[in-house]
Amino acid sequence: MIIGYARVSTQDQTPEFQVDALEKAGCEQIFQEKFTGKFRERPELSQCLRTLRMGDVLIVWKLDRLARSLKDLVEIVQDLNDRDIGFKSLTESIDTTNSGGRLIFHIFGALAEFEHDLIRERTKAGLQAARARGRKGGRKPAMSDSDIRKAAAMLSDSQITKTEVAAHFGVTRTTLNASLKRMKLAA
Repeated sequence: MIIGYARVSTQDQTPEFQVDALEKAGCEQIFQEKFTGKFRERPELSQCLRTLRMGDVLIVWKLDRLARSLKDLVEIVQDLNDRDIGFKSLTESIDTTNSGGRLIFHIFGALAEFEHDLIRERTKAGLQAARARGRKGGRKPAMSDSDIRKAAAMLSDSQITKTEVAAHFGVTRTTLNASLKRMKLAA
């Protein structure tokens, strides 16, 4: 079975042009969606992918209608390939039902993996450079060192509860306890 998927990003747009092209390509069933592509989980796409069976072919008008990023596109098409489902993109003339199309898609996959590795390497280098300058990652502590000392002093009075001290500093008891523990470890 040949199944089509058409998507437009906003409610103002109409998918008729895509639907016409998919019908001309021989689609027997077409899933249509008005949904932004930045989210991987889209109701009609999910239904479309569940409908596909071994030997079927999924056709889209253009690659960006199926996925927003190369990584997502490669993952979706790899899943289709693993399930023996073909994939065609009309605009880019990609057809994984033949060897040339599969080769092109493997090249896309290699590029996506390469891009992912580059991002990871740049992130590591940036974190190392920040550490070398004395900066530490993560969120700023909710309580300053002086606030922790004041909280410890307040807790030395048996009439004051941890809940009251936490409320005074605008934090939860869990945050107060973690801050006090951090002060003990630093001492």
